[in-house]
Amino acid sequence: MRHRVVITGTGIWSCIGTDADTVAESLHAGRSGIGIIRERADYGYQSSLSGIVPDAVLTKNDLSRHVRAGMSEEARYAFMASRQALAQAAIDDDYLLHNEVGCIFGNDSTANAVVEASRVMDEKRDSAMLGYGSVFRTMNSTVSMNLSTIFHIRGISLTVSAACASGSHSIGLAAMLIREGMQQTVLVGGAQETGLHAMYTFDALGAFSKRMDAPQKASRPFDRDRDGLVPSGGAAALVLEDYEHARRRGAHILAEVAGYGFSANGGGISAAAGNGSAEAMTRAMKDAGITPDDVDYINAHATSTPQGDAAEAEALHELFDGSHAVISSTKSMTGHECWMAGASEAVYSVIMMQRGFAAPNINFENPDDSSMGLNITPVAVDMPVGCVLSNSFGFGGTNSALVLRKM
Repeated sequence: MRHRVVITGTGIWSCIGTDADTVAESLHAGRSGIGIIRERADYGYQSSLSGIVPDAVLTKNDLSRHVRAGMSEEARYAFMASRQALAQAAIDDDYLLHNEVGCIFGNDSTANAVVEASRVMDEKRDSAMLGYGSVFRTMNSTVSMNLSTIFHIRGISLTVSAACASGSHSIGLAAMLIREGMQQTVLVGGAQETGLHAMYTFDALGAFSKRMDAPQKASRPFDRDRDGLVPSGGAAALVLEDYEHARRRGAHILAEVAGYGFSANGGGISAAAGNGSAEAMTRAMKDAGITPDDVDYINAHATSTPQGDAAEAEALHELFDGSHAVISSTKSMTGHECWMAGASEAVYSVIMMQRGFAAPNINFENPDDSSMGLNITPVAVDMPVGCVLSNSFGFGGTNSALVLRKM
């Protein structure tokens, strides 16, 4: 028996809002969360552009000092998003204590915590000066281990490190476990650090936009005049449940995770490939039992880089030419949220489903040869959104696609 997988809660901590209502307003209005972090230029970055993510400030009223000491920046973001998701799903502390819940989160770096620890060692030459929490902040599993401790997780506890597809794969893998009856409820998501040390190795590739005189115009997925992506971050969380379990406990069901597809390109470590993208999308639609004509909205991965956008556009032409699906990349507003992107874009898609609109691909003014003819919308479209395809692709050629369906 294949169990249906549903979403009963979402949470978000991003540059376009830290709650569902604010995020919905930003998405519908085409409001960018991108700005300048001057400190990056002083430090030697080529680009100071970034999604401006609010600090996740935790106090003793949120968590004990002992717990906070072991939380990295991205773990704090993830806690904020997860708390929202669990509250919306009506899962409280008593439920978590008496039921087995899992946790799978996407995260692929802990640069800030590692650099801070190295600095202390360089200066003090004494590991005792690092303090109790350093090891838990510097491990790549910092997010899932902290959330598992805080929320009394006794099911699967796992970090997915798959570059910019990490958050999406976390959803897909959790859905597979629930389908097979191995878990009833899993907290999933993705988190991305934004501190000073988080992005300089990425910046070294020269892949970031340098349109620093107009930050909110800098992220231009599919547009001919783009000059690179804008990094961003934060965290997104979703509660996935077995449909019958959610129904029995009276949970409000937001959407269904109907399909998951994946592939790898098998090529260059930073090279995009249309055939790999198309394979992931095709698998996701086959898994969901749908055709391209059933898809109402596509949340494209498109990061605002010429090679990556072109490869995805090629795949979208192959699969969706002649279909009615509206296409946009929410990265035009958020920038590229990296390890969290697959999860945040699933949250954005659920918000669109619930509120009846497709978000715009802002700054899409001049299609290039690859995007010409695609149904990319530069403005919000008020419409029923019953079925979404959400794409996430990452370094190493890892590809993930999700089909979400309104219930």
